[in-house]
Amino acid sequence: LHCGTTSGVVTLRMASDDSINLFKHWDKQGKHDFLSQCKKLCRTSDTSPVFADNAYVAELTKIVYDLIWSGMKGVIKKEVVVSTIAEIITYHKDMVAIVLDIVNVIDAETSSLESVGDARAVLSYIVKSSEKIFTDKLLKERLEVDTLQEFGILNNRNYYTKFIKVKTKLYYKQRKFNLFREESEGYAKLITELNQDISGNVTPSNILEVIKSLIGCFNLDPNRVLDVMLDSFEQRPEQVEFFIPLIQHYMPDPKILSEVLAFKFSFYQTEPIPHSLYIVTALMLQYRVIALDDIYSWLSPDDKVISKDWEKEMKDAKEYVRKLNVVSTKTDKEKEDQPEEKEDDDYKYERNQKFGLCEALLEVGDWHTCQALSRRLPDFCVMDQLPIAQAMCRLLHSLIEPVYRKNSGLGPKIVGRVYPPPVSRQAPKPASTFLGLRPVVIPMLYALGPSLHHDLVLVYKIIRVLKASLEQDNVDAHLPPPAGESLYHDTISLLDTVILPTLSHLDSNCCVADQIWALLKLFPYQIRYCLYGRWKNETHLQHAKLLRRRGETLKKIKFIMKRVTKETIKPMGRHIGKLTHYSPGSLFDYMLIQIQTYDNLIVPVVDALKYLTSMSYDILGYCVVEALVAAERDRFKHDGTSLSLWLQSLATFCGYIFKKYSIELTGLLQYLANQLKLQKSLDLLVLKEVVQKMAGIEAAEEMTNEQLEAMAGGELLKGEAGYFSQVRNTKRSSQRLKDALTVDNLAVTLCLLMAQQRYCVIYRETEKSHLKLVGKLYDQCQDTLVQFGTF
Repeated sequence: LHCGTTSGVVTLRMASDDSINLFKHWDKQGKHDFLSQCKKLCRTSDTSPVFADNAYVAELTKIVYDLIWSGMKGVIKKEVVVSTIAEIITYHKDMVAIVLDIVNVIDAETSSLESVGDARAVLSYIVKSSEKIFTDKLLKERLEVDTLQEFGILNNRNYYTKFIKVKTKLYYKQRKFNLFREESEGYAKLITELNQDISGNVTPSNILEVIKSLIGCFNLDPNRVLDVMLDSFEQRPEQVEFFIPLIQHYMPDPKILSEVLAFKFSFYQTEPIPHSLYIVTALMLQYRVIALDDIYSWLSPDDKVISKDWEKEMKDAKEYVRKLNVVSTKTDKEKEDQPEEKEDDDYKYERNQKFGLCEALLEVGDWHTCQALSRRLPDFCVMDQLPIAQAMCRLLHSLIEPVYRKNSGLGPKIVGRVYPPPVSRQAPKPASTFLGLRPVVIPMLYALGPSLHHDLVLVYKIIRVLKASLEQDNVDAHLPPPAGESLYHDTISLLDTVILPTLSHLDSNCCVADQIWALLKLFPYQIRYCLYGRWKNETHLQHAKLLRRRGETLKKIKFIMKRVTKETIKPMGRHIGKLTHYSPGSLFDYMLIQIQTYDNLIVPVVDALKYLTSMSYDILGYCVVEALVAAERDRFKHDGTSLSLWLQSLATFCGYIFKKYSIELTGLLQYLANQLKLQKSLDLLVLKEVVQKMAGIEAAEEMTNEQLEAMAGGELLKGEAGYFSQVRNTKRSSQRLKDALTVDNLAVTLCLLMAQQRYCVIYRETEKSHLKLVGKLYDQCQDTLVQFGTF
C-alpha cells in the first residue's frame, strides 16, 4: 500500500484548477463535496481504496494531496486541514497510512525547493497537530528521521544514533556462533549421520533433512556444518556420488564453497596439506560444483612466484653448463667440486598448493581441468614435478589399455599388468582405436613431454601402439604419407616433443633406442634428419633438466676423447656406445670437431664406433651432413691455393665410416647433388673419398705405364695392379652404395651435374680465385667424374 500510494502520488504536482475552485468555496459547498467524494471512494472496508481490481485508483490520493497543498498555500486554514484529516481517517482503516504516505511525498517535494519556507512551516503544523490522530509507530515508520526532528516530533537526539545501530545490527552484523552456545551433541549426531554406511535407504535428500533438523535443534553454525561435511567427504572420497549431491543441495552457491575450501587451505600455510583435501577439491572441480577461477585465486604461491622460480631454475642450469666448460686453474679441488646448495624439491612441492591440486586432478581423472590450470603456469613447469608426472603416467596407462591390448604385438602368453579404466564417470573414456587416441591421449602426451621417462613401461607401450598404427596404414620410408585419417603426423610430433627428449633422460638404455629406431625407420630421411636437428639443437633449451644432462654428457665426452688411442679402442668404444644411447647428437658434434682438428684420430674413432645402435649410426650420418653444411670456417687454406685440412679430414672420415658401418647414404648424396646445383664443387672431395673407400676405385692423378696397361684388363687385374693402395673386400659396401644411388635416380643426376660443373669451375665458381686452385678444382671434378663413371 505504501509503495503503491507513493508511486501514484509521485506523478502529482501542484493542485489542479478544479480542486482550487473546490477549496475556494470550502465554507459554502466545498467541504460537503470533499467529504462526500471521500466517502464514495471509501465505500467498502474490505478492499483498499486505492487498489481496486488489481489496478491503481488515484482519485483519493489526488484529492487528499490537493487538500494538504491548499492548506500549505493558504487557500484554506491550516486548522481546517487538520480537522478534515481527523474526519476522513474514520472512513477506512487504511486512510491513516495513505495520508502519511502523501505527507511523505509532499515532504520530499518541499525539501528540494528553496522558496517554500512558509509552506514548509504549515506542513510542520499539520503533522504536529495530527500527532494525536496518527500513531507514534506509523509516524516513525513512514516519515524520515530528519523530518521528524525538524517538526519537533522527535526531541531525543540519540534516536538517530540508535536507529543506525539497529539498522547495522539487522542488515550488516553477522551472527556469531561459538562453542559455548553450541552443543557438542549436535555435532556428534551430525558426524554419525554423515559417516554411516551408505545403503539404499540413505540418500542425499534424506540426510539433508536430518542436517537441517540438527541445525535448528542444536543451534549449529551452518558454515561449520559445511566444514564437517567436507571433512567427512575427505575421509570417504569413494562415496563421491553421495557427497556431491548432498553438498550441492546444502550449499548451491559455488563461491561460498570456494571460500570454505580456501579457509581450509590457508590453515596449512606452514605445514604440508593433507592429500585428501586435494582429492576433495579435485572431485568438486570435476563435478562442476565449484569453478577453477573461484578456487584458484586462493591457492598459494602466486603465479609470479612460480614463474620466477622456473626462470631461476633455467638460469641455474645454464650457469651449471657454463661452469662445466670453464677450465679451472685452482689447485684446491675440494672447493672446485663442491656441490651446489639447492633447496629441497620435496619441501617446495609440498608447499605448492597448485601443484598438489594438479596431482589430485589427474588421480581422479579430470584431465581438462588440470590442463586449464597448467596453462596458467610456464610451459612444462607443472609436468616437471615427479608426483604429477607419475599421476599422468598412471592415467595414460588406463586410457591406452584397450588399444594396446589389441595391438601390442606380444604373444598370448605374455599378459603383463592390466590397468583398469578410471573409476570416475567424469573421467575420459579409454581409447579402443588408433584414432581414438587423438582427442585426449595425444594432447596429454604433448603436455607430459620428456617427463615420460619416469615410466619406461609406458614408453614402450606408446612406441608399440604408434608403430602398429603406421604399419596398419602401410607406411614406408620410400612411399608418400597415407592419404586418409591416420596418426602419421601425430607420430612425428610425438617423436619431436616427447619420445626423443625422453630418451635423453635415460641412462644407456639401448633397448628403448632400438624400439624408437623401429618407429623412426618408417619415415624418410628428410623427416628423420629434421627430428634429429631439433632434438640436438633446440629441445634441451626448453627444459632445465635436459640442459644439465647435456652439460654432464659433454663433460664425459671430453674425458673419453682425450683417451681414445689404438690401444684403448675397446674400453673407450664401450663408453662411447653407452653415451650415444641417450645423447648421440652432442657426442658426434664434439667428435667431428676433434677429427677435423686432429686427423690422426680418424682410424681409432672409426674403430671405436662399433658398439653403436642403428639409430646412433643414422644420427651420425645426419651429423656429418650438418658438419658440412654448418661449417663456418673457410674451406680454403690461407694462401687460397688448396682446400683446408679440416675438409680433407672430414672427407676421409666419411669414407671410412660409410664403408665400415651400414649407414644410409641417401642424405649425404642428396646434399652433394644440391651443392653441385648451386655450382659449388668443393664438397666433391667427400664423394671422391666415399667412392674410393666403398667401391675400391681410386681417382689417380698420375699413373705409371704398368698401371695404364693394368687398367686395360678385367676387374681382377685392375684391382691388383691398377691402383696404388691395397684393395680390400668392397663387395658389401659397393652394393650399399649402388642401392643408395638408385634412390631418386641419384646416379644419373650426379653424373650430369659433375659434367656441367667442370665448366662452372672455370667460368662461374672461381672467377676471383687463384689460378692454381682453379686447376685443382677442375682436375678434382674431372677425376671424380671418371671415378664415379668407372664405378
